[in-house]
Amino acid sequence: MDLPIIAILGAGSMGGAILSGLLSPSVQLAGPVRVTNRSASKASAISSSSVESLATELNPDANIQAVTSADIVILAVKPAMIPELLTEIASHLSPGTLVVSVAAGVTTSRMEQLLPETVSVFRAMPNTPAHIGKGVTGLSAGSRTSKTQLEQVQTLFETVGKVVVIPEEKIDALSTISGSGPAYVYYFIEQFTKAAIDLGFNESTALLLVSETFLGASELLAMSGQSPTELRRQVTSPKGTTEKAIEQFEAANLKAVFDKATAAALARAKELAAQV
Repeated sequence: MDLPIIAILGAGSMGGAILSGLLSPSVQLAGPVRVTNRSASKASAISSSSVESLATELNPDANIQAVTSADIVILAVKPAMIPELLTEIASHLSPGTLVVSVAAGVTTSRMEQLLPETVSVFRAMPNTPAHIGKGVTGLSAGSRTSKTQLEQVQTLFETVGKVVVIPEEKIDALSTISGSGPAYVYYFIEQFTKAAIDLGFNESTALLLVSETFLGASELLAMSGQSPTELRRQVTSPKGTTEKAIEQFEAANLKAVFDKATAAALARAKELAAQV
C-alpha cells in the first residue's frame, strides 16, 4: 500500500488511531507523517523517524508547516475548531491537495467555502476499533473530487479497517450505527456482566465469560459467511433454555429500543451540525 505525504492536524484519539494504521509495516509512505499537537509533551511522545511531530505550543505555525506541500491533510480536531483551522491553512495548501475531516457535523460544502477551488475535500467517520485495525469508516466525497482521489483516500482509511463509501446525506445516520456502535456494545457487555455477577460469578470471571462470548460470536459471524439470524437459530434449540431467553428479549421489543436510540443519536448529530 503506497501513500503520499500526509499531515494529521490533531493527534488525539482518532488522529492517533489513523497514525497507527499509517505506521503499519504494510504501508509505504513517501515521507514521514507530519502530525501536530497542542502540547510539546504529547508531540515529543510520538516523534520518531517516521513521524514529524510538531507542537503549536512551541511553534504557532505548526499547522502551516505540516500542510505545506502535503498531499493529504487529515483534520482530527473538534468540530467547532474546523472552520478556524481551515482558514489558517487555506492559503498554504498546494493545488490538488486532499483535505479530509473526521469531525462530526462539518459538511463538505462548508469546507469547500473556506478552501481554494483547487483543493478537494472529504468527510470520514471512523470508529474507535480503528486503534487495532478493526475499524469501520464511512467516507463521503465533496463536489470537486475525482474517482482517483476518492480511491486514494479510501486506501488511506483501509489501513485502519473497512471502508464504506456513502453519500454525504447518510453520514450522520452512519455515525449512529458504526460511529456510536462500539459504545452500545460496551454497554451491553456491562449489563450482561452484571447479570452474570447476580448469578454468583465474581466480577473477573463474569467479565471473562461475557467479553469472550462477544468476541467469539463476532469472529464466528465474520468467518462463517452465515447470517446472524441463522447463527442464532443454531444456538436456539426448540423449547430449550436459549429460546426462553430470546422470548424475553422479544417481549421487551428490542427493535423498538434500537430505533429510539439511533433516532435520538441522529437528532443530536443534526443539532451539532447546525452549531458549526
